[in-house]
Amino acid sequence: MTKIKIGVAGANGAFGTKHLEALSAIQDAEITAVMATSMEKARDVGGRFSVPHCFDNFEALINCDAVDAVILATPTQMHADQGIAAMEAGKHVLVEIPMADTLADSEKLVEKQQQTGLVGMAGHVRRFNPSHQWMHNKITAGDLSIQQLDVQTYFFRRTNMNAKGEPRSWTDHLLWHHACHTVDLFMYQAGEPVVETYAVQGPKHPDLGIAMDMSILMKTQSGKLCTLSLSFNNDGPLGTFFRYICDNGTYIARYDDLFDGRENQIDVSDVDVSMNGIELIDREFIRSIQTGEEPNSSLRQCLPTMKVLHEIEQKMTA
Repeated sequence: MTKIKIGVAGANGAFGTKHLEALSAIQDAEITAVMATSMEKARDVGGRFSVPHCFDNFEALINCDAVDAVILATPTQMHADQGIAAMEAGKHVLVEIPMADTLADSEKLVEKQQQTGLVGMAGHVRRFNPSHQWMHNKITAGDLSIQQLDVQTYFFRRTNMNAKGEPRSWTDHLLWHHACHTVDLFMYQAGEPVVETYAVQGPKHPDLGIAMDMSILMKTQSGKLCTLSLSFNNDGPLGTFFRYICDNGTYIARYDDLFDGRENQIDVSDVDVSMNGIELIDREFIRSIQTGEEPNSSLRQCLPTMKVLHEIEQKMTA
């Protein structure tokens, strides 16, 4: 099968690097272009991954004839405009989570994908982590049913720093980025829409202008619950930890690893071809381009999540 030629925007950032590493492990992918915030950075990352085309301009990247598809690992505020521009240029697009930071922009992305018929995908990697895939397989087989999903998303980010510990030019967001993961995963695993939400947020940071602490409660139509606690003030173990309380057991997911309720690790190595969630979502993107089938985590599938986030934001700012 012909290799898909991929361009990565935001290639010098933390998640741009993760995608480049993941793509390097995929036989059907060829990294043909990278874009960074400067030519120096673009050439540096391009050299490390033997990429022939390096850019510091997004328009140049999406108009490059050597690019079939684009992965956006750029600041959230750029996602909608860049995703639309990429599809208008005839490129398939995988937009890192979140696809946008407003419902209106999310709807515009979905509309553009439907107009063009190109593959449009959102980076909802929790659907692909082997730990959550194992749970999804058990749930869809009827072996488990969620009673409550209890989630903690904790970081220590009182300044604009990325996952590599480098300064950011933009501000991350607990709701539109980090809660986005859990809202989508909850509905995906429950197999039902969220019909009831409650949310509160703590004081806003005087410089960053965002709430540093947040609590969200959600309920599906059959009564499944999700409780989500988020903080940028946590000076301790960092990351997101999921406790699945089910009718037939309790399970704890930490990224790609899974444990039972008594902390015994469950082997999920045979769930998929890799234990790397980023690689698995990139594989799904490439598979969809090759087959023409709608990908898991398509822009369309993830739009209900953006609607729930919008509803929560409206309640917290009312």
